[in-house]
Amino acid sequence: MRTRIAIKTHAILERHFPERRVFLRSDTDTRFIRLRPATQLLAFTGASAIVAWAIIATAILLMDSIGSGNFREQAKRDQRTYEARLNALSSERDTRAREALEAQERFNSALQQISVMQSELLASETRRREMETGIEVIQTTMREREAARDKAETLTAAIDNSGAHDSLANEDSAGSNTLDFLTAALADTAEERDQITANAQDAILYAEEMQHQIRLMQDQNDAIFRQLEDAMTISVEPLEKMFSAAGMNTKSMLNTVRKGYSGQGGPLTPLSFSTRGEDPSPDTLRANRILNQMDRLNLYRIAAEKAPFDIPIKSAFRFTSGFGKRWGRMHSGTDFAGPHGTPIYATADGVVTHAGWQSGYGRLVKIQHAFGIETRYAHQSKLRVKVGQRVSRGDRIGDMGSTGRSTGTHLHYEVRVNGKAINPMIYIKAARDVF
Repeated sequence: MRTRIAIKTHAILERHFPERRVFLRSDTDTRFIRLRPATQLLAFTGASAIVAWAIIATAILLMDSIGSGNFREQAKRDQRTYEARLNALSSERDTRAREALEAQERFNSALQQISVMQSELLASETRRREMETGIEVIQTTMREREAARDKAETLTAAIDNSGAHDSLANEDSAGSNTLDFLTAALADTAEERDQITANAQDAILYAEEMQHQIRLMQDQNDAIFRQLEDAMTISVEPLEKMFSAAGMNTKSMLNTVRKGYSGQGGPLTPLSFSTRGEDPSPDTLRANRILNQMDRLNLYRIAAEKAPFDIPIKSAFRFTSGFGKRWGRMHSGTDFAGPHGTPIYATADGVVTHAGWQSGYGRLVKIQHAFGIETRYAHQSKLRVKVGQRVSRGDRIGDMGSTGRSTGTHLHYEVRVNGKAINPMIYIKAARDVF
């Protein structure tokens, strides 16, 4: 059975791969090599396998090349998208900065209006008190004159009665003199009463005019109050949203700032228009509420200088790597690529706690800010600050470089809260509607 199968197999191979001979001729001899069907099949199979492997390998390389090209194109598109977004954020930040300056100017103008309004209200209060005092004096004088007139009439009646029953001439003469004196006194009293009545009428007219002026002033003050309240709302709400978006506890933050700025006095002390210990008027309460809002706005502005809401690079740059896992490892900051020597700026007020070389960071600057926040600026080519130096937001602290573990010129920027790394873009994005 096996012999028949072998014979048939050999016949099939003979049909497709007939036996061939390869002659090798030299000058003195001729030889040949016999290529049997099995040898030819083995050679054909090997050659086919090599060709197939070459085709498959070529296809894999082409697919890998195409895939790499697509990946690079996608990376370039993402990079262009990031650059466009950052440029838009930068433009919007500049717009918000201009709006903040305009709001600050409106705030200063409103503060001046409040000062003028306070002076006018104090002056009107003084005039009203003086007018009330004058009216009280006039009323008291009138009552005294009325009492004197009644007393004079009583004395006149008594003298008339005594003159009718007394027959002595000396007594008649004395009564006549007394009567003349009383008549003159009564005439003077009547003249003074008429003058006082006229003065009272003038005082009433003046009081009505003052009341009209006070109502006009109150309407004007109400309009000023509304403008100030609207300005405070427009100014305070964006700051509250900014700190909330950055994940900061606004109540705790304001308490921290207030402790550092706890001096009393100055233009934002509570108003008091009354000098008699009376309850404050509605305008006083309203003005004090606006002053409290101004104080809150001032605290927010101080806090905004102490938190890293600014961006460390002001000139052109590329956003090359974000916060998060990268190549299986945690990337605890954000990378900004730019030309060698690009200025690097502090993103908030603080104190420099490190300025020197640190392992993979290269030349590194650490700045400690308020609220337990620390910022780090790595891979610098040149440092421009020293340890212990106090810096403000926007101060230049170094130049961009590629020191430490770096593949090219860039800035590695970190934000840490109580030692824990936080995505810096949280603060930068939170401030895009304010700065």
